[in-house]
Amino acid sequence: MSLPQVDIPLGAMRFNSDSQKLEYWNGSAWFQIKTFSPNLDGGVRGLFGGGETPSSPNRTDTIDFITISTAGNATDFGNLSASRALMGGCADRTRGLFLGGRTAPGGHSEVIDFVTISSTGNASDFGDLTQSRSRTSGFNNSTRGVRAGGEPFTDTMDFGTIQSAGNFIDFGNLVSSRREVMTAASPTRGIIACGQDPSSGNQGVNIIEFVTTATTGNTSDFGDATRTRRGGAGCSNSVRAVFGTGYIAPAPSNTASSELDYITIATLGNAVNFGDLIYDRLETYAAVANDTRGVFGGGYTGSAYVNTLDYIQIMTTGNGVDFGDLSQVRGGGGGFSNGNGGLG
Repeated sequence: MSLPQVDIPLGAMRFNSDSQKLEYWNGSAWFQIKTFSPNLDGGVRGLFGGGETPSSPNRTDTIDFITISTAGNATDFGNLSASRALMGGCADRTRGLFLGGRTAPGGHSEVIDFVTISSTGNASDFGDLTQSRSRTSGFNNSTRGVRAGGEPFTDTMDFGTIQSAGNFIDFGNLVSSRREVMTAASPTRGIIACGQDPSSGNQGVNIIEFVTTATTGNTSDFGDATRTRRGGAGCSNSVRAVFGTGYIAPAPSNTASSELDYITIATLGNAVNFGDLIYDRLETYAAVANDTRGVFGGGYTGSAYVNTLDYIQIMTTGNGVDFGDLSQVRGGGGGFSNGNGGLG
């Protein structure tokens, strides 16, 4: 006698005690997420580095960290090699990279700094990007980091192996030149969403693109965000990407947003509304994640820089909840975690 078929909701998760793996239901089968193991240093860490500040010289070299599973204020980690803002970030399970950034008004950097995520201390030189860029973003799989877009406007992507210091090399191109894109990833795919496109009069766009991170090449179409936006942030586990906030109206009206979208990374299609963060932001500093929780940090509201940290449960739609505060008010920095995209 066959057992009755049980309806399993799409995205349901379970821990398989036989294989010691976390799995999710993709609609037809259970899909492995990762091998279960305690993470380094008691939990997955999220790091927030650099950023724009309200006081001169309007840049900081401060790096903060949080343990994503435990709400509370950020703690001092160390310092970047120089004060920078508007960077990208990427990481594997042990090492994180801060990518490029703005060194002064109108100045852009090609510098890549690295840190060992489990050990507090100052950043060290890793190498250089292929171009000097700020207002850029990064994503990763378990071994490779990729930088996408930036200012001056570019459609380029470059990449490096996170454990091997050296200069990044060409990966491919976006569908158009953009800055202030939002990125996320699974173990196999990188997601590049929205951003500011000069061909549209410097407005935000609603494009979502993807790449296979382990290969090289140009992006492919994924779908559309719920609205045009730029200047926000994104994070992900291995199943779902959540991104949003930022400018949601054509420049220069600069309407701030608290809205978040989400997608299932393995399934092409348009984004769906997720919920809202606590505050509207024109810029969100950065977002970090572990397997279950995403944390959005800092930003600029249009009138003030903030140090707020909000968190969400990635697999459950809803509004952001207070997590704690960064060590200082700031916007436009860079961030990463050793759990984003299913690493942790």
